[in-house]
Amino acid sequence: MPSCGRRFVAACGWDWHRPVPSSSPASVPRSSWRGASVDKALIYDWNVDQPSPRPPLVILNDETLRDGLQSPSARAPSIDQKIHILHLLDDIGIDTADIGLPGAGAHVVRDVEVLARAIVEGRLRLQANCAARTLIADIQPIAEIVQRTGLPIECCCFIGSSPIRQYAEDWTVDHLQRCTEEAVGFAVAQGLRVMYVTEDTTRSKPETLRRLFTTAIDSGAARICIADTVGHATPAGARAVVRFARSVIDAAGAGDVGIDWHGHRDRDMGTINSLAALEAGASRVHGTILGIGERVGNTPMDLLMVNLVLMGWIDRDLTRLNDLVRAVSDATGEPVPDNYPVFGRDAFRTATGVHAAAVVKAFRKNDPELADTVYSGVPARLVGRSQQIEIGPMSGKSNVVFWLECHGVTADEDMVDRIFRRAKSSSTVLSEQEILRELEAARAYATTRLDA
Repeated sequence: MPSCGRRFVAACGWDWHRPVPSSSPASVPRSSWRGASVDKALIYDWNVDQPSPRPPLVILNDETLRDGLQSPSARAPSIDQKIHILHLLDDIGIDTADIGLPGAGAHVVRDVEVLARAIVEGRLRLQANCAARTLIADIQPIAEIVQRTGLPIECCCFIGSSPIRQYAEDWTVDHLQRCTEEAVGFAVAQGLRVMYVTEDTTRSKPETLRRLFTTAIDSGAARICIADTVGHATPAGARAVVRFARSVIDAAGAGDVGIDWHGHRDRDMGTINSLAALEAGASRVHGTILGIGERVGNTPMDLLMVNLVLMGWIDRDLTRLNDLVRAVSDATGEPVPDNYPVFGRDAFRTATGVHAAAVVKAFRKNDPELADTVYSGVPARLVGRSQQIEIGPMSGKSNVVFWLECHGVTADEDMVDRIFRRAKSSSTVLSEQEILRELEAARAYATTRLDA
């Protein structure tokens, strides 16, 4: 939190960070971030007028440390940074995490083994998985890491399935089926739990998917993953392919086989497609922190979690999610855009007169829940942040008075006028340093007048 925010909490005496009930370290009831009075009396929520049914099971799989690092702009984190990120993922209630693709080489095997030991030694709750092509040479290192560390690791075998990929690779469906049978069968024989992934599922033919899914299930796969590899799907497409996968599973008499959704955001539909997939019957959804990944990235896990909590589909304490976003940004060199939802610098800042005035009036009612909701669709407290009132060219004098009050400054008319004039002549929001300089100048002028 910026220094202004810290002083504001101290000055106004409101605790924006409610403690999590000790009986449930990974969850927080909705009532702790938005009061029932605000929900029922002051907001008519069309989102729940005809709500989608809550999925019976929602599992979160984070891909930051594997798929996320395929971003062409990302810097490879150090192993210590990876371990730190792994602990933060566990803190916010991620269920499973991809910790690498050991088939990529000895350096990846080394890192994956260190991360696996960190999970064991840190007694983390999240479960590990590793990616592998449908090659025995990719699967064998995973089985060996399991043997050396004692940590169960899910094997996520993937192979391209779309006609365009088959054409580019000179593959036949018979070849894909043989690779599937051999790889899944080998992994199961090694004692590994298997998730079978068809790359580019959302552009694949139903008859091909039926053959491959059925082969994987018959070979012992515990889960089927639908991959929207190039971000092609719309919500309608996501629902359709998930329902198709469920029909194949049911036809195979394998009702206990789960469905995963792995989304990308080339059309900026990563989050909404994940929600649609859950509606249609997927039970696990994938994402990366900040949505980093190949091309423009994957489903942003941070924003997906915020939406799932707001919808009441999961219960999690997200007050450390902002720490996780910053840690991933620092480790990978991927910046957090100022206007990035929820976690960007501007997410809970306002300097506009009308907006700021409404938030200030809510603050003056001594109602932090009201202040956190009147001009925000996401309560800042949900993710451990706070509302901020700034001063800029679109501000009113109430912004100035409130800013000074929250910084412990007794505001007189001359001081307010001086800062207000400075703001109106500026092309941007004033920084704290600029406001403090105006304060010093106002005080020096007042002293000069008294001496005269």
